[in-house]
Amino acid sequence: MRAIWKGAVSFGLVSVPVKLYAATESHDVSFRQVHAKDGGRIKYQRVCSLDGEEVAYADIAKGYETEDGEMVILTDDDMAELPSTSSREIAVEKFVPREQIDPLLFEKSYYLEPEGAGAKPYALLRQALKDADRMAVVTVALRQRTTIAVLRVRETEAGEVIVLQTMMWPDEVRVPDFKVEVDDAKPQEVKMAQMLVETLAGDFDASEFEDDYAGAVEALVKSKIEGGEIKRTQTSTKTSGEVVDLLAALQRSVAAAKSARGEDADADEDSDEDSDEPAPAKKTTARKSTAKKAPAKKAAAKKTATKKTAAKKSTTKKTAAKKAS
Repeated sequence: MRAIWKGAVSFGLVSVPVKLYAATESHDVSFRQVHAKDGGRIKYQRVCSLDGEEVAYADIAKGYETEDGEMVILTDDDMAELPSTSSREIAVEKFVPREQIDPLLFEKSYYLEPEGAGAKPYALLRQALKDADRMAVVTVALRQRTTIAVLRVRETEAGEVIVLQTMMWPDEVRVPDFKVEVDDAKPQEVKMAQMLVETLAGDFDASEFEDDYAGAVEALVKSKIEGGEIKRTQTSTKTSGEVVDLLAALQRSVAAAKSARGEDADADEDSDEDSDEPAPAKKTTARKSTAKKAPAKKAAAKKTATKKTAAKKSTTKKTAAKKAS
């Protein structure tokens, strides 16, 4: 576990240096949206709803929408003026009976670990909470915002620890807008309901319950992998070990490099697909082809020289004939 916050619990003149750890983690199954044809991930762009243009992250600001749909833009300077705190203090406001705290108010849970010389006052606070059977209502600044929370003692496999549970503000709890109105139950119906409760009565043990959905998803995915029902994407980090995959990757790399230089990559790809000879054989063939072309070039040059000589002799004879006449 990694501490996400450091500070001190203060009650009266006592200060307990502590570290804060997340007490829970989500094991919820998550899926990615992908293209059904090839498994490619679906990407989302930041597009302005007014002009339809994609917006760079640097140009995105915070906006507060009013009840009539208008938008108030808040700049970084505006946000800096808002009340915020970086206090490292968990201030105990009062100790209250635990039954006065509605569980609906609880939000996130954190473990508190004593740091340094805080072990003794930590144990003192823990014992005081147990003996009084109360919770400590505290205020604490997390993520630059002050929130209310409670401290309570929890029994774990590692021993008794103090848990900090952040709470929602009272106006964040919704009031139901419906009423359940029924006729009074008959005495016999009430008695039967009580008998049902007694029949199903027992102690709570979280280990008796299992997330069967997550297990079913894991088994389904495993069976598909074993059956070869899997898509290889550009983000795949696992190699298949097949030479053909490596060859295809190299061919795509060569094509991309040639395309970047403005060369035609299709011609080479077609020739590579039609030829079964290894690469060195192509170089040998090229040398042989060059060697065959060399005599042809010499013959062409000799023929051209002969023509020039014949033309020169013809010119000389014509000149001599004119002088004789």
